[in-house]
Amino acid sequence: MEIDRNPTLERNAFQIAVGPLLYYWPRQHTLDFYAELADSAADILYVGETVCSRRHELRAGDWLDLARDLRATGKTVVLSGRTLIETGAEALALKKLCAQEDFMIEAGEVGALRHLGGRPFVAGPHVNAYHGGTLQWLASLGAIRFVAPLEMDGNTLARLLEERPAGLAAEVLVWGRMALAFSARCFTARHFRLKKDECGFRCIEHPDGLDMRTRESNEFLSINGIQVQSAACLDLLAQARELASMGVEVMRVNPQSAGTLDAIAALDAIRAGGEPGAVTPPAGMGRCNGYYYGRSGIELLETAA
Repeated sequence: MEIDRNPTLERNAFQIAVGPLLYYWPRQHTLDFYAELADSAADILYVGETVCSRRHELRAGDWLDLARDLRATGKTVVLSGRTLIETGAEALALKKLCAQEDFMIEAGEVGALRHLGGRPFVAGPHVNAYHGGTLQWLASLGAIRFVAPLEMDGNTLARLLEERPAGLAAEVLVWGRMALAFSARCFTARHFRLKKDECGFRCIEHPDGLDMRTRESNEFLSINGIQVQSAACLDLLAQARELASMGVEVMRVNPQSAGTLDAIAALDAIRAGGEPGAVTPPAGMGRCNGYYYGRSGIELLETAA
């Protein structure tokens, strides 16, 4: 199925979501950021620590309190679970998270599904739903929405949307760095020649992750604790109309230290029928959209909005 490159878009054809904060920011910085999101045009906010259980600026109870505060402002709030479970303590924390019934859960990995008991959930991008059979299975377990794999190209996504079961909504990341891989090893600690359990919480010094560049000083990757991320910021804002015409109901923005609110505002302008302004990623961070066109993810193909 080929994508319609000249789609029309009706007003309010999609919702705007902000994914979970992937970085380790100081407590007050984090709270201030979510206060800004509460005043933004975002409809859905994902909250929770998804990367490292050692991060403690906000603990599990703090995330729940924040979720309640955000819900009181009228936002739809989803609690995000970890993507990589390594210890018994982390497995128990995930079980407790899934046991609470105040908020819907975003399942970061398949192991979380057994704790949900058929209750509605969002299947996160790393659950790896690549074909209709997987979507049918997830829906049978209670999934109401899935986040498309980050490296999926547009034509494959269009075919997948045709195969999904009725009632299952689709969400696509359209702006922000992409988490590409996970490891039991902490890459940030390793960079500083520290043990994982004695890392000194060095992640807090890098609000958008720690850049890795080639010997020629070109962008390559970024490390964020146990994550390897894209060095460049994914930017599919110009493709939002196209995605909506394909049947994508939710456009996701990943938090970055700068540009997040501008990306939300741009999506809001698009769904209102207007033209978005330029959105600049944090200083030193490029843009990419290659995966969407079936190219290397690091590439940027300039297209008209």
